[in-house]
Amino acid sequence: MQIALIQFASTTDSAANRVVIDDLLGGLGPDDGLDLVVLPEGSMHDFGQPDDDLSAVAETLDGPFVQLLSAQARRLGATVVGGMFEATEGLPFNTLVVLGPNGALRHTYRKIHLYDSFGYRESERLRAGEIEPLVIDVADHKVGLMTCYDLRFPELSRILIDAGAEVLVVPAAWVQGSIKLDHWTTLLRARAIENTVPVIAVGQCGEHYVGHSLVIDARGSIVDEAGSDPAILRTELVFADVERARGENPSLVNRRIRSAP
Repeated sequence: MQIALIQFASTTDSAANRVVIDDLLGGLGPDDGLDLVVLPEGSMHDFGQPDDDLSAVAETLDGPFVQLLSAQARRLGATVVGGMFEATEGLPFNTLVVLGPNGALRHTYRKIHLYDSFGYRESERLRAGEIEPLVIDVADHKVGLMTCYDLRFPELSRILIDAGAEVLVVPAAWVQGSIKLDHWTTLLRARAIENTVPVIAVGQCGEHYVGHSLVIDARGSIVDEAGSDPAILRTELVFADVERARGENPSLVNRRIRSAP
């Protein structure tokens, strides 16, 4: 599976963000043979200040952000995943949209765990999604989706694995702080190690977020890592390597405690 990770910093100007995203994705081509392109959480519009009204900027699933990703997915012949604030009658959802290679909106994942932590309350501005973990099909493989703060809840990743996920994809806007980069890297590696799956983590960078998008293999080793500046990482997942890692460390087979049905 050929994957591109698009690390950038969105702003509170949705139109300007679309120009940046169009330019970044425009640097990729159909001949690159990409299967999956992943943008961060909040790509459509940054969270802004804690008192900014996200309802005022939220878009529908047929709005300009999704239309842009649809056109790029169709041009690239790849699945594209990106984060937006989805308009509803009440508070908006923090949503990942999944556009198929034909440009059709295939899935949405509405963030289950809102970031009410470290003195911040995401739930005051956004609405939590139903507990509906999502596994999608990409290039004949199963991809489990999580968003940012979801990473701190290992039961979600295990549910995705039990649903057949062969790789975990984590778009994020991981807020900076004295221990936050260490948490980001440690938790991502832990999810890979305990589930013996690759983890693809795509973060926002810039003034407020840690950046450091990561490609982690099924043994928990870092294969590639961005810094704190905008970057595009390219990686190829070889699933035979995953099977070898699971042969060495059959922890999933050796489990005695299973997820609830």
